[in-house]
Amino acid sequence: MIEVVVYSKPGCCLCDDVKAQLARLRETTSFDWREVNILEDPQAFRQFKEEIPVVFMNGRKTYKFHLDEKDFLRRVEKLQSEEKATEHAP
Repeated sequence: MIEVVVYSKPGCCLCDDVKAQLARLRETTSFDWREVNILEDPQAFRQFKEEIPVVFMNGRKTYKFHLDEKDFLRRVEKLQSEEKATEHAP
């Protein structure tokens, strides 16, 4: 399963927009996602305080500030293909 992690904080309108996009996308696309509140994670705060929201897909930083839905769907499709290929490898 593809893992999406969003680094954000409360009261961030860009963060709210990205989370709303992910909620919509999840209605038609299969992926797991979780949110990390940078105010509760000192290391994440130091790393991302000037970049939120930051989105990682399967451990790779993919977006900051905004999420391009068409690009996101392409990436999900590619990652799903890679996962299937790995499952069927000898």
